[in-house]
Amino acid sequence: MNSKLFSPLTIKSITLKNRISISPMCQYSATDGFASDWHLVHYGSRAVGGAALIIQEATAISPEGRITPADLGLYHDEHIEKLRQITSFIHQQGAVAGIQLAHAGRKASCAIPWNGGNQLNLSEGGWQTLAPSAIAFNPEDDAPIALDQAGIKKIINDFNLAAERALKAGYQAIEIHAAHGYLIHQFLSPLSNRRTDEYGGSFENRIRILLEVVESVQRVWPQNLPLLVRISATDWVENGWNAEETIKLSAVLKKLGVDLIDCSTGGLVPHVKIPVAPGYQVAFAERIKNETGILTGAVGLITDARQAEAILDNNRADLVLIARASLRDPQFALHAAHVLEEDVAWPVQYVRAKP
Repeated sequence: MNSKLFSPLTIKSITLKNRISISPMCQYSATDGFASDWHLVHYGSRAVGGAALIIQEATAISPEGRITPADLGLYHDEHIEKLRQITSFIHQQGAVAGIQLAHAGRKASCAIPWNGGNQLNLSEGGWQTLAPSAIAFNPEDDAPIALDQAGIKKIINDFNLAAERALKAGYQAIEIHAAHGYLIHQFLSPLSNRRTDEYGGSFENRIRILLEVVESVQRVWPQNLPLLVRISATDWVENGWNAEETIKLSAVLKKLGVDLIDCSTGGLVPHVKIPVAPGYQVAFAERIKNETGILTGAVGLITDARQAEAILDNNRADLVLIARASLRDPQFALHAAHVLEEDVAWPVQYVRAKP
């Protein structure tokens, strides 16, 4: 069988050996942004497990950009050494190491999920949050400070510096996080962006910071390496960011040189009713792909090989991103190949267990 899931995908100078990517998922296991052996084993095992692209979890561009005090960061040169060990191991397994660069905005300064996930105040080790407008995510949260022009310029420059460090650390793909209610998404959506300057109001103004971040990253990121953007295609709320705006933005990003849109949804406001079901976000990847021609990645309750194969076979996306299914099964890709009767190379250390 010649499955689409196990066909290669070339993005600029990088060829992925298959169409399976590990979606960025926070591990909340860092100290002051520094990666640990947990990250080496976590990402390394999924590279051993046959995925073609491993995208590292949301990695903060500044200390105040972390979701929690236990988030990974790339705001010190000293962060590079351990990350280089991780990327080196991933590449030794024939996979590509990618990194998601992020700033949490008003959703920063929170406890790690297994400690409740609530916003931390200063006495609890938290910090002042930042956002396009002084509107809290939860009513009980302290309001963020609305960024001034100098603050916006600093964030754009922090993305630039983090991208430069990512290159030194050995990553071969960058994903800019503009989804899930974090800072850039907060600028995109009129629900969280009430600004009256050039960064608020019209569609062109609300997307401005993302375009400036992309251009800032491109100044240091090689033109021959992939640049991805993760977008929440809809807020699932009336008068919020929506699919039509996502398609317009994707077309702009394509012209700017972005290679792939990683299509997620939601996260901007709490207590939203989302029609969760297997593959519930795939339709957005399909629309963006068909209406703009840019490569897209599909994510969201994609849990088995045949489901992933059908998405690609029906030309609904170019890449599938596996999240929770890969937490349950680090060898998701190897097992998917067996289900689809594809004979793929296994790590030589594991060949004796190959079906």
